[in-house]
Amino acid sequence: MKKSLLALSVGTLLCGTAIAGPADYVYLPTVEHGEKELDFKFGSSRDPSGTTQQVASLGFGYGATENWFTELYLKTEKEGSVDRLNILEWENKFQLTETGKYPLEIGLITELEFPINKGGSANEIKFGPLFQTEFGKLQLNGNLLFERAFGGVAEPDDEPRKTVFQYQWQAKYRWKKELEFGLQGFGETGEWNHWAPHNAQQHKIGPAIFGKIALSGHQALKYNAAWLIGTTDATPNNTFRMQAEYEF
Repeated sequence: MKKSLLALSVGTLLCGTAIAGPADYVYLPTVEHGEKELDFKFGSSRDPSGTTQQVASLGFGYGATENWFTELYLKTEKEGSVDRLNILEWENKFQLTETGKYPLEIGLITELEFPINKGGSANEIKFGPLFQTEFGKLQLNGNLLFERAFGGVAEPDDEPRKTVFQYQWQAKYRWKKELEFGLQGFGETGEWNHWAPHNAQQHKIGPAIFGKIALSGHQALKYNAAWLIGTTDATPNNTFRMQAEYEF
């Protein structure tokens, strides 16, 4: 009961904004010019009230320049008994530092979401800086993200829309290209300049695996997956997320 009430509280607090989904992945700040990829993501979680959420997406991405990677994909979300929501998403990543020139790689992500099967549903924008550094075989990533809903049809009793702060981090040990391992963490604290009480925030952490399998020519298969455990009452107890990419 305690978890259900807190989950309801955080849902009310963040009304009008999106909550980080189970298929979210850690953005990397680097871009490879000319790279093309087919990208599949999937995630599943169960919130403290017992509601299951599943998200899947399929996209196509292209390294348009040495500093710009763009990707367009279709995403589908299903939460409990609510009708499935289909979304068109456009993601753009910009590499702001020259690869290997500085100890810290820096990038910028922008992401736009447009619901395509529910009239009146709000659109969403997400943006923020991306950071990466290395210590020997250890690669560390940390991202600071801001998300806000806009457009759509507002109901008379809707809460004012707020800009929500999210974070992502990742620690990866590069054992060998085909199999690497580490930890991932995701979180959401509420309004960016007025955080929710700790137990009404979402924080999850867990083990992750990564790998890249070279194919003929310039083709490759990349994968990563994680099992994430919630650390607050408002966070899903368990979340499984994975991503698979075919690069060519």
